[in-house]
Amino acid sequence: MAVQIPFATIEKLEEKGIVEDNWLMGLLQQTTSSEDEPSWLKNIRRTAFNWVSRLQVSTKKDEEWRFTDLSALVEKNFVTAKPVETFPGTSLQHHGTSLRETENSRLVFVNGKYSAELSDVSGLPEGVYVGNLNTLPEGYPVQTYFAQQHNSQAVFTTLNTASCEDVAVIWVGKNIIVETPIQLVFITQTEEKASFSQPRTLVVAETGANFSLIEEYIGTGGYFTNAVAEIWLKENAAIKHTRLQQESDSSFHIATTAVNQARDSRYTLSEFNFGGKLSRHNPEILQQGEQTETNLNGLTVATGEQTSDTHSIVALTKPHGTTDQLHKCIISDRAHSIFNGKVFVPKEAQLTNAAQLNRNLLLSPKARVDTKPELQITADNVKCSHGATVSQLEADQIFYLRSRGLTEEDSRHLLIDAFAAEIIDRISLKSLQERISQIIKQKTDN
Repeated sequence: MAVQIPFATIEKLEEKGIVEDNWLMGLLQQTTSSEDEPSWLKNIRRTAFNWVSRLQVSTKKDEEWRFTDLSALVEKNFVTAKPVETFPGTSLQHHGTSLRETENSRLVFVNGKYSAELSDVSGLPEGVYVGNLNTLPEGYPVQTYFAQQHNSQAVFTTLNTASCEDVAVIWVGKNIIVETPIQLVFITQTEEKASFSQPRTLVVAETGANFSLIEEYIGTGGYFTNAVAEIWLKENAAIKHTRLQQESDSSFHIATTAVNQARDSRYTLSEFNFGGKLSRHNPEILQQGEQTETNLNGLTVATGEQTSDTHSIVALTKPHGTTDQLHKCIISDRAHSIFNGKVFVPKEAQLTNAAQLNRNLLLSPKARVDTKPELQITADNVKCSHGATVSQLEADQIFYLRSRGLTEEDSRHLLIDAFAAEIIDRISLKSLQERISQIIKQKTDN
């Protein structure tokens, strides 16, 4: 019997007798849909709205959230982020999101709405569409993909589907290789009141398409970001996806990246989690075809009293699939990191190769880590491994470096950099590598 992949379903939630959650409905009722929306989108939103009215926010009594306390989030009364009429382009440089390699392949959203002023995609070839849903030309079957991923009925995903104000669309045509990285930037700019925005991304790589995607989240002030990205890879398509979360330290960030891979496709995710008072990312990958390859690289740096949570699911459903996951965490002060990685190998997924490792570096005695790598295997001809380590900076290592003329601070940073380098070196853009290294140095200086 095949392993049942535990993507949440509404039917299971209904069995628990869950009723309307006033906090969720309070968020939902503040949003308004556009009259110009196509009928298929209105129908999807209507269905999602009905589901939200029957759901509630997870608590620590739920197994998937037992290490992550959302009470600080639901205690706040968020208002819809207001559209920003003008947003100076220099702010991109100020936040460090302006990469020279993506000057003509950048799509920017401010407070959840597309900003034509800050976006420039003139450097992309024909057969590639990068823009928002409202400007999408006819002929793209978006309704086939939007809100059609597995686990699309999870609480925060359903909330996003029902009330996101705009949708970023990246569509790369058949056999097109895009040399220039595509950058997607989501900026939140708040005023006095705590606000919320719901970025939504739809990525479709048609057969044989190959490109790199950089997805970033930044902001100022106290706010809540509820982000959803749906990524579809057709046969023999390849995507290298870098995700950088650098929200403000007083914000909340909850996101899901749902990926569907067809035969012979290759998907690589390199994620960097630095910001947010509380953040959680849910990478959920479903391999739908044979000889499919998935690589997940992650680096979390949490300081102060941050809580950073990564819950990943990789489901291999066909023979000859491979997945390799390495997630590292650097935790200092009173920060808390959570890692829960699940790999499912049902009976049909023979001759697969799965590896998963979580490594954690604690920089202070009060830093905390909860780690739970998991393998669920019913296939009998596979090669699978998983593990986790927790360590500290060793005094003898620092002493050795100091004996070679380095200061204690330089010795400490050298060891931290060496720990992080294995993940940073897996992204190809040198400018982005340098920027990430600088962020880590700033966060661990104290």
